[in-house]
Amino acid sequence: MGGSSFILSGERLYLCPFTESDITVDYIRWLNDPEVLRFSNQRFRHHDEKSCLAYLRTFADSDNLFLAVHLADDKRLIGTMTAYVSSHHGTADLGLLIGERGLWGHGFGLEAWNLLLDYLLRDCKLRKITAGTLRCNLGMTRIMERSGMRLEAVRSQQEMVDGEPQDALYFAKFREN
Repeated sequence: MGGSSFILSGERLYLCPFTESDITVDYIRWLNDPEVLRFSNQRFRHHDEKSCLAYLRTFADSDNLFLAVHLADDKRLIGTMTAYVSSHHGTADLGLLIGERGLWGHGFGLEAWNLLLDYLLRDCKLRKITAGTLRCNLGMTRIMERSGMRLEAVRSQQEMVDGEPQDALYFAKFREN
């Protein structure tokens, strides 16, 4: 689906395959930052170089994508995206992490999301893209809504965040024929 020279370019950032060289001290710091992973089940694990390499290797020889999100101007890694692709069903489930907290709220997540969403629907001709988040993750909920995804399902009080039960929201977008 991707390939080693695969690049999706946007106005302020670009997406390319995540590689071993992206496993930096900063990247591992994001994965161990309770605020960055506040809404992710990854917050229950400790991450190190070994665990990051093992995760990266799960994408080898698969249709799934693990992408690095870089700023276009200085090429700095600011986050990652995943697409778990089911070619048989024509679907993909997306994930996004903007690890650089100083860049939250500036539209980088939405730009990255739209780049990958459009690529999968238009260029890869997948028929449906899905994603999920917790209701309390307002930033991610806004990204999904602003990208044209529609709420498809709610799992009431599915997960706990800060000792409070939270609904899991599931969004989808279909390719327009």
